[in-house]
Amino acid sequence: MLSRITQRQLEYFVASGEAGSLHGASERLHVSSPSISAAISHIESELGVQLFVRHHAQGVSLTAIGREVMKEAKLILDQVSNLYTIASESLNTIRGPLRVGCFGSLAPMITPELVFGFGRAFPGVRISQFEGDYEQLLAKLRSAEIDIALTYDLVSNDDIDFQPLARLPPYVMVGEHHPFANLSAVTMDDLETHPMVLLDMPWSREYFLSLFLPAGVTPNIVMRSSNLEVVRAMVANGVGYSIANVRPKANLSLDGKRLIRVRLAGEHRPMQLGYAVARNAQLSRVVSAFAERCRMFVSDQYIPGMAAPSFFDPHSVRAIEDIG
Repeated sequence: MLSRITQRQLEYFVASGEAGSLHGASERLHVSSPSISAAISHIESELGVQLFVRHHAQGVSLTAIGREVMKEAKLILDQVSNLYTIASESLNTIRGPLRVGCFGSLAPMITPELVFGFGRAFPGVRISQFEGDYEQLLAKLRSAEIDIALTYDLVSNDDIDFQPLARLPPYVMVGEHHPFANLSAVTMDDLETHPMVLLDMPWSREYFLSLFLPAGVTPNIVMRSSNLEVVRAMVANGVGYSIANVRPKANLSLDGKRLIRVRLAGEHRPMQLGYAVARNAQLSRVVSAFAERCRMFVSDQYIPGMAAPSFFDPHSVRAIEDIG
């Protein structure tokens, strides 16, 4: 109906009914009487009913059906007004500070689209960001120095609420001249005698080392770093292999050497990527809106800034994949 009767025409009709004359509606709306008369005639033609009885020199009065249409027209105009109010409130009330923490190795990939994209959508939001390891993020959540943290589910905590968003299975990362580079998959037993470069961050290292336990394998760790890009560069330069979960789209280390991702055969617990908040915190409208954005933008099928996670049948044979 509203595709043929416009909001403006309904406004003219309601104003005329309330004023009891086209002249009164004209003065209220600052619109000419002929324009109002034309709008009312159009509505009557579309509905096939008479809305007003015209009284010469005495204005207009609503017919019985006109009074019913008047009630519905007011409801429609109220609903339209509510739509604009909701949109306006969304932009105006999603404002204020948003303090986001992010796991250090994730930050370069996911924050540009996820965090700062949120800031572009809501210009009234003032964003600050902190990058750190798991323990640092939890400490800042507990002390209310940050509102929300993008991280992994490395340890269960009674005072922290974690919302999982996507699974990141582990894989083996090697340089292009490594013996594993042309293999479709490797096992933990295959890794045992080869040198390893460990991403050495609190709780992350425990996760990586735990992957070896079921196979009874002790990794040959020759180098460690808490910086993912340093690990990637050492791997690309032939220092050893590494195990990782994040999947940067770029298939080069920062010094320009090629990296290759190889499937890790067998069943292995993936890392869960998600967001964490303090359990006793009262989330502001800004934080709640950002959390909703995280739930909408991150999944097993899509993670901002990353190649999509791959979930393999552990018994299948798949080709190697370049990182990215």
